[in-house]
Amino acid sequence: MTAEPPDTSRPGEQVQWHLFLLAGHRTGGTHAQALADAHRYGLAAEAAGYAGVWIAEHHFISYGGCPSAITFAAHLLRATRRITVGTAACVPSVRHPVSVAEEAALLDELSGGRFRLGVARGGAWVDLEVFGTGPDRYTHGFADAVEIVLRWLSGAAQIAGNRRFPFRPVQVVPRPRRRVPTWVAATSPATVDLAARHGLPLLLGLHADLAEKRSLLDRYTQVAAAHGHDSTQMPHASTHLAHAEDTDADAARTVRERLPELLAGTREYVRLDGAAAGPPDIDEYVRRLVAMHPVGSPQRCRAAVDAAAALPGVRHLLFLVEVTGDRATTLRTMRRFSGEVLRRR
Repeated sequence: MTAEPPDTSRPGEQVQWHLFLLAGHRTGGTHAQALADAHRYGLAAEAAGYAGVWIAEHHFISYGGCPSAITFAAHLLRATRRITVGTAACVPSVRHPVSVAEEAALLDELSGGRFRLGVARGGAWVDLEVFGTGPDRYTHGFADAVEIVLRWLSGAAQIAGNRRFPFRPVQVVPRPRRRVPTWVAATSPATVDLAARHGLPLLLGLHADLAEKRSLLDRYTQVAAAHGHDSTQMPHASTHLAHAEDTDADAARTVRERLPELLAGTREYVRLDGAAAGPPDIDEYVRRLVAMHPVGSPQRCRAAVDAAAALPGVRHLLFLVEVTGDRATTLRTMRRFSGEVLRRR
């Protein structure tokens, strides 16, 4: 893992295409099969010409079978030579931020700069109970965790803790030789503001439409400017469902039939407040996703990709292609989307 890759995080260049992998578990399959399939998709992404792959991280639910995006990223970086591999996202609310930062610096060094770190606040889920960090870390601790991560990855020789994570000065080992590209997953104005204050690009989720994403990006621009950051230099990332078939109707029918099983896994979240998790009407939610993402014929997909690429500051589009739960179909979708949609825009 020593080859130097092209810098895919550089702003001002054309939008680049990535995969977003869930490793979701389907009925009749196993967790091992889901992880093996996701790894296969990562390898295929490099062969199909995608710029990178981002790995989701979840605990205790079948919607996503990877509990450590950094570990999965390390495995995929070792098996590839060109693509970047990112986390979408690590959750410092259930980990110590120094641990996250140490592993990020390690992977950056071993991969020759191909690692991308995405961090997220997470949710008020049972994860906070299991890992012993508690609701306060979710509600109030994310900003302090991000501050620790950024200082650890700054290239400084020594780092001391802060108010929430107090510790005496310690050596940073391995000490990063370059900036480790870092994104903040954001769905709320408060998290957008946090990222903008630090001058970190956003990682926008699957569940927001273009108008919602544009609103968050506009807010980011205002807050970033107030803190002396040029938002035009931020390589934001945006996640989208992707599925191409011969006709719009064929693609929509496949997604409506096959995606609900995967999304049903979101109902397995255990919220600390006891509220129900996941969309209340999964079928309606899937219809909304079909309407707002590149799902359809190659022509419709190209138009949707163009619209997403026009979002201000977005330099990376992440495509979720694990719609059907079938490996052969997903690999075919990846190749078709790359060849008929992305390369013919």
